[in-house]
Amino acid sequence: MYSITKNIKILSFSMMLIGLLALAYGFYSAPHSLEEAKEMVSNHGYDDHGSNYGEEYNSNSIENTDKTNVDLQEDSHKMSHDEHVYHQLSNRPWSALYVAALFFFLISLGTLAFYAIQRASQAGWSPILFRVMEGITGYLLPGSIIVFVILVLCTLHLNHVFVWMDPEVVAHDKIIQAKSGYLDSTFFLARAIFYILGWNLYRYFSRKFSIAQDKSDGIVNHVRNFKLSAGFLAFFIVTESMMSWDWIMSIDPHWFSTLFGWYVFASMFVSGITMIALITIYLKSQGYLEKVNDNHMHDLAKFMFGVSVFWAYLWFSQFMLIWYANIPEEVVYFVARIQDYSLPFWGMIVTNLIFPFLVLMNSDYKRVNWLIVMTGIVILFGHYLDFYNMIMPGTVGDQWFIGVPEIGGILFFGGLFIYVVFKTLTKASLEPSGDPLFKESEKFVY
Repeated sequence: MYSITKNIKILSFSMMLIGLLALAYGFYSAPHSLEEAKEMVSNHGYDDHGSNYGEEYNSNSIENTDKTNVDLQEDSHKMSHDEHVYHQLSNRPWSALYVAALFFFLISLGTLAFYAIQRASQAGWSPILFRVMEGITGYLLPGSIIVFVILVLCTLHLNHVFVWMDPEVVAHDKIIQAKSGYLDSTFFLARAIFYILGWNLYRYFSRKFSIAQDKSDGIVNHVRNFKLSAGFLAFFIVTESMMSWDWIMSIDPHWFSTLFGWYVFASMFVSGITMIALITIYLKSQGYLEKVNDNHMHDLAKFMFGVSVFWAYLWFSQFMLIWYANIPEEVVYFVARIQDYSLPFWGMIVTNLIFPFLVLMNSDYKRVNWLIVMTGIVILFGHYLDFYNMIMPGTVGDQWFIGVPEIGGILFFGGLFIYVVFKTLTKASLEPSGDPLFKESEKFVY
């Protein structure tokens, strides 16, 4: 049995405390009024989207136009711009909180999908890693509750993360009005409850059957897990796509992509596999999981490599087709990210594809633990940037910066993730010795 160490507890609680303080500072320092936002723009040199508060109209362009109407239009434009910047600046701590909460939750969900695939496919190499996967998915319940609470707070209009939830915006936007049957706050939360319940129920029963199998003489619990996992995968592939539309894509309600569900899946899937590899290597370094050999690590590294290429394929397919077609309603999504987020936008290509491709392409390197750890850390950072790029441009525009609230969100949820995962690992044997495929996994040779 694994016992959580004092160092793990100190690390996780320290991260949570520092992260919580940083998040609190982010909310405290965010503007709480229009005047504070204007003062921040003037004092800190925030980009004003190319607008000038003192913009002067060319007298020739308003010839024969009523001067009073022009002044009213100027004032209205200025007020609209000021409110827009205020909402963006006040959204920043909320967005940092949401990105970090969603990222660590989706790592757990991606691991759950990988676990279900191993169960449904009756894979012989992976049962020795089932307890690690079950430990990571232990974060699914607290992570999903936190994300759901954030979504509820969004529907209560405490922020402007989802602009389609603002009645004033909807009243003047025909595109959002046409989607109002789906983009409805009550329906939105009802769907979220449906997804979360389905994912957590599968995790609960699959874990229950897995532990029961260790104490069973037959394979009845193994068969139950096989059938449950096969059914869950059909449920998951639909709900994961809908989740990605609801929780991420609807942040930019004018834009859509038919590949988006798969794109989000690839990102969280490779993040989950990477986390399995990192925790397995850590446990082996502490004297646990002695039966996990280089061949198991080689296969995990192969999945890290392969899914990274799959992610890049989806990224390029989505980007290339929209960019080449150059339809204004679609290409604006990427224009905003290339212009205002050029460093994280292009940087994630390096961290999510080029670096893991070059390192893990060599078969021998897939058996070197320190190379897997180094590559894994880069991949996790890169996919945090990926979710950052998906969410931040639609919530804070060009008023972005990776600073105190963003780092605070990573620390808090990272600390919570570490504590929950390692605490879950203490609740059952790290070796699912009762699984009928365990002996095959133990003797796995590539």
